[in-house]
Amino acid sequence: MKRERGILIVLSGPSGSGKSTVISELLKRRDDIRFSVSATTRAPRPGETDGKDYYFIGRDQFARMADQGAFLEHAEYVGNRYGTPAGPVDENLNAGYNVLLDIEVQGAAQVLKKRPDAVSVFLCPPSLAELERRLRGRGTDPEDKIKSRLDTARREYEQAKNYAYIVVNDDADTAAAELDAIITAGLCRSGERLKSIQEGVISI
Repeated sequence: MKRERGILIVLSGPSGSGKSTVISELLKRRDDIRFSVSATTRAPRPGETDGKDYYFIGRDQFARMADQGAFLEHAEYVGNRYGTPAGPVDENLNAGYNVLLDIEVQGAAQVLKKRPDAVSVFLCPPSLAELERRLRGRGTDPEDKIKSRLDTARREYEQAKNYAYIVVNDDADTAAAELDAIITAGLCRSGERLKSIQEGVISI
């Protein structure tokens, strides 16, 4: 039976950590996850689709939405703005689905302050050297952008201690399996289970 309300999963990690690949593998393993699509002012990368990977919007529209309180969180990251529309997140949670947010550390801090019961996970490569190799391997960013991303990644690594879980992405399948297990553990928290028991329904 479907749960009355899902749980919120907050996933963060440096650019180049492989979040998109791990999320894709996770979604193959679970049918109870809904991925929250963020809004961003950055331009689409090759292969990205508006409304699927991100909502690609202009800075003026983003500012209006922020002023109207339409975002669960929003932040500036490497010269672009990112935000999580609040409406779709709560709609999916209320429908019984678990919602996964892929957001950077500034936005994650905002969400965790508002939603302290969220499950927080920091995803990272095994080393900064490996992260640099991945960023250069993309072939999409100029040297100054790569250096900026690496500087940002160093600051993000310092925030990993604020997350309940850390997943090292040396292999996407293994990382997805660990994230899957973390979500199951979140659903088994006593507070979550007690509600199910009281209602006569136990489900994960």
